[in-house]
Amino acid sequence: MSKADIVVGIQWGDEGKGKIVDKLCQNYDFVCRSAGGHNAGHTIWVNGVRYALHLMPSGVLNSKCVNIIGNGVVVSPEVLIAEMAQFENLKGRLYISDRAHLNLSHHSLIDIAKEKLKGKDAIGTTGKGIGPSYADKINRTGRRVGELLDPQRLHNALMKDFELDRSYLEFLGVEIPDSDDLLNDLKRFSEILTPYITDTTRMLWKALDEDKKVLLEGAQGSMLDIDHGTYPYVTSSSTISAGALIGLGLNPKEAGNIIGIVKAYTTRVGNGAFPTEDKGEDGEKIARIGKEIGVSTGRKRRCGWFDAVAVKYTARLNGLDVLSLMKLDVLDGFEKIKICRAYEYNGMEIDYVPSDLENVQPIYEEMDGWDKVFGIRDYDLLPENAKKYITKLEELCGVKVKFISTSPEREDTIIL
Repeated sequence: MSKADIVVGIQWGDEGKGKIVDKLCQNYDFVCRSAGGHNAGHTIWVNGVRYALHLMPSGVLNSKCVNIIGNGVVVSPEVLIAEMAQFENLKGRLYISDRAHLNLSHHSLIDIAKEKLKGKDAIGTTGKGIGPSYADKINRTGRRVGELLDPQRLHNALMKDFELDRSYLEFLGVEIPDSDDLLNDLKRFSEILTPYITDTTRMLWKALDEDKKVLLEGAQGSMLDIDHGTYPYVTSSSTISAGALIGLGLNPKEAGNIIGIVKAYTTRVGNGAFPTEDKGEDGEKIARIGKEIGVSTGRKRRCGWFDAVAVKYTARLNGLDVLSLMKLDVLDGFEKIKICRAYEYNGMEIDYVPSDLENVQPIYEEMDGWDKVFGIRDYDLLPENAKKYITKLEELCGVKVKFISTSPEREDTIIL
């Protein structure tokens, strides 16, 4: 029996998981999404062509990979169908869990309306309806992908749900969908997606029993985890390695190597604590060079220096075996580079992440920068200061770096 390796983001998302999964999937038979929805965004560059994925696993770019959207994902049929249209010959290469929950248009309308009502206290969600979809799931009122197999029955159930929630929807200013339009949409979704809907948990069990190589692809980042992130400014699902197992129906004994994806600096989209955020020239420079714009939202990402305290915390949460250091090239040309090695908290120096992270101040260690690492594929050719930076990150985070990305291209990756 084989084990499933896991790739997880260990900052606030957007770490570059898509590139590494795309690189690794050449060695895997299955690549699987475990949580989140189309609020996630993976950008992959192959031969100069940019692919933006939101629901599809990154293995879809490898013709030999079977791609699974697991039970922990909330699936927008509309978005998934549009994304599927970019690719040919998906039959036998894409499967959707019949236990995954549906994300429909009213979820997005509820999300946007609630954020508007909160005003300055808004979470800063993507507005994709992910939170309301998970809320329905937890309330045991959600509708699942498997129900698309009988669109008329699903339509009837949804119309009943809307009637029960009428006063709530009216308060938010959300219109109940037209019955005929909804039915037509559900029939269209059903016709297109039915061939891909199956019991993916049993499929994965069989794959592991047959010694197939399986890779689990996390969404968002560990600092956005519903339990362990900067609550309430988090996503609505578990984004750590344990959550990846739950989101695909696997048990802890079936976990293999766990790879943590981390940028050489830090970014965040939306509101919430961000101790190392740099609102000055350096932060703007990182954002400009790194093209830090959200794939799903188009919003500018907040940028700052590497937070080793947060990464050490998420490394333990995830049980990391190795790190993959992304976008090292973005720091090319900086004379000095900062690393947060500790926090000041209530007058004390601490090396852990408190539940009220917004009340800490970063304590930095400064290192000399380097000229250029862009496109380098051999570790020995890296500038000495870049090597020193990598070594310092390993020391502070307690995890060895296995992969180093030096450009957006798939092949510009150093493997140690």
